[in-house]
Amino acid sequence: MRVIALTELTPGTTDLVGGKAAGLGELVRSGERVPEGFCVTTATPASEALPEAEIVAAYHRLGGGPVAVRSSATAEDLPDASFAGVQDTILGVEGDADLLAAVEKCRRSLHAARAVAYRDAHSIDQEVRMAVVVQRMVDAATAGVLFTANPVTGCRTEMVVEAAAGLGTAVVDGAGDVDRYVLDGTPGPERGVLTRAQLDELREVGERLQRRLGAPQDVEWAYDRQGVLWLLQSRPITTLFPLPPATDDPAPRVYLEFGHVQGMLRPATPMGMSTLKALIAAMVASLGLRVEITDIGGRLYGDLTDLARDPFARKRLVKLMAVDFGPRAQAVMERVLADPRFAPRRRGRTRRAGGGQSARTAVRALTGVTRALARPDAARARLFRELDRLAAESVTPPGLHTAADRLRFVRAQDPSAGPDDIVWPIVAGMLAAALPGPLLAGVADRDEINTVLGGMPHNVTIEMDLALWRVTERARPHRDLLLTTAPGDLARRYRDGTLPDIGLAEFLDRYGHRAVAEVDLGVPRWDEDPAPVFAMIANYLRLTDPEQAPDRRFARAAATAEARLEELVARARRRRPVRGRLAGFLLRRARSLAGLREAGKFAGLYRLREMRRQLLLIGAELADTGLLDRPEDVMFLTLDEVATAVHERADHRETAAARRAVHRRELRRRRVPVALLSDGTDLEVALAPATAPDGALRGVGASAGVATGRARVVHDPATAHLEPGEILVAPTTDPGWTPLFLTAGGLVTETGAVMAHGPTVAREYGIPAVICVPDATRAIRTGDLVTVDAAAGTVTIG
Repeated sequence: MRVIALTELTPGTTDLVGGKAAGLGELVRSGERVPEGFCVTTATPASEALPEAEIVAAYHRLGGGPVAVRSSATAEDLPDASFAGVQDTILGVEGDADLLAAVEKCRRSLHAARAVAYRDAHSIDQEVRMAVVVQRMVDAATAGVLFTANPVTGCRTEMVVEAAAGLGTAVVDGAGDVDRYVLDGTPGPERGVLTRAQLDELREVGERLQRRLGAPQDVEWAYDRQGVLWLLQSRPITTLFPLPPATDDPAPRVYLEFGHVQGMLRPATPMGMSTLKALIAAMVASLGLRVEITDIGGRLYGDLTDLARDPFARKRLVKLMAVDFGPRAQAVMERVLADPRFAPRRRGRTRRAGGGQSARTAVRALTGVTRALARPDAARARLFRELDRLAAESVTPPGLHTAADRLRFVRAQDPSAGPDDIVWPIVAGMLAAALPGPLLAGVADRDEINTVLGGMPHNVTIEMDLALWRVTERARPHRDLLLTTAPGDLARRYRDGTLPDIGLAEFLDRYGHRAVAEVDLGVPRWDEDPAPVFAMIANYLRLTDPEQAPDRRFARAAATAEARLEELVARARRRRPVRGRLAGFLLRRARSLAGLREAGKFAGLYRLREMRRQLLLIGAELADTGLLDRPEDVMFLTLDEVATAVHERADHRETAAARRAVHRRELRRRRVPVALLSDGTDLEVALAPATAPDGALRGVGASAGVATGRARVVHDPATAHLEPGEILVAPTTDPGWTPLFLTAGGLVTETGAVMAHGPTVAREYGIPAVICVPDATRAIRTGDLVTVDAAAGTVTIG
């Protein structure tokens, strides 16, 4: 069928009529008022001539006159890709010849450069086909767009209407002034091109469409000269962040994003999410708090509602967030605490650790921290002995021959568990690094203290980066091969044993259990796929200035830190003798212990690697028996679902495929809200933007210094090409990113805290860093000349 009336469209015809026509067909079947029209289907390939006679006949059945001709590709109006404005729409077409020309123009827009680039950006297969919709033109007095959820804030209890006189092209093209209305259920003033009755009608339509179509909608509409409402299109709003899970609580709840504490804003796999929940819950419990960890869009969020409403917990909540969560999260939480909806409730359902348990934890903490501060060398020795013990114990025991055996082993693991000899020296180091700031207020600024915290020894991630530098030095005789061969090809040759020996095997033996986003069980480790390591080696090989060698930079940062420590302590003791002595003691202990910050996670990664290995073996067995499509799909199930497959032979292929598709979609999301309300509101959007001088971007200085260089915006460090001296601009960083720091001239991130992974390592190398710069990866483009000023906390473009 090459031409079909909109009234004849049936469900499941998207492959024949494209996304836009399929959506119009759904509106027609729902009884909505839609302009009459027809669809030129994909049954005629783009390589063949149009069925001109059929098109002209259908046009005449409409009665001729002006029509709208609109593209309707098979990949269009998708749940995660709207294609709004990407392919052609031609309005006011009249006459047979002009109609046929307009239809052909829409067909050709399928392969226009902007459409191809859009599909590439959204990882959509280029093998798509184009249908074309032809509809009667509405003689519009007013037209525009209705969003059934607020597209800016994400609030699901608000609708937004944008309207303009006439055809409404000013609304969809952004070419003129429009009237904007926020519909929140309360009466608003009579103003602009729409009456109150029309706004009420639009709200009723929005509620009806959202209820029927099952998701927030972006609706194009028009009122004709007689005041009749016509619907021109309805498609899902593709930019909204997913809602938090529903609860029985009618009052609003607040969720704080926890993933960036681990340097991770990408979505976790379902299998990884279960481990991460336990890991984050254990971390929060060490602060004497209990927080429900929730999966929202594959990201880790903590429900802080009860803590915010608790009269005692709320007093220390913002301060407790300083070390790991950073200033953006603190600013949002301060706003929450000032919101009357989160006023203290003396009989609230506060989730606090039990009194006895809290007391025991407090005693252990006091003992462990005091012991580490008193004898830091002995504390470090105990910690590294524990790391060696955990590495040895993580080896899979013999006798795991079946999927059931392996599943029992995985269930018995607890990667969140941390022995006291690891936990408390780390806590002591973090406290020793955080407390001098308030003690030295008025004597030293934050930039000077950050300098003292540079070049920190005893950091397992720094040791990893320097070990990779030594591999690079050994690889220099093979520089041309390593720079001209794709990392994936190098990885294959390494596995085949056809690469020269550069010492990579020894590196992977020690650090192969690491990766970017390594706390997610679903992410391949470097010893599984060393392609990212080869990409990092290539970046190192581009470094030709001996003075910029990472080992020399680290040594310079350490020497500068020691010199600044002595000068700062002497100054403080002259001006404030008691505080100066205490600050000096803490800073020296920080240099002995704060480098251990990375050791806790490093220890847990051994268990995660073994769990992953066993799960992949289970996945292989399930794939062999047809219960999964491929072994890796096991990472898109939960442990309980794996158990049903192992013991009951349950088929989870459809479940894994659906979750993999959602995961791919979420991987493309560039912005993750710092905090959400239960109605979907992105709280940070409501905060007034921080002002910065001369249009600079405002953030927080986290590693001292000023650097100017060309920006390199990186979303995936595994494939990043970073020239020496470039400013690395990233959404966030975790230890898997840090090899890039060895050649970077500076660091800019959108999230983080001063003591988080990325800034900590940046200080080790003396790289200026500014963190918590909202939307940095969009405001800055690769190649921009930028200046990073940590003292001012600014990033200036140009």
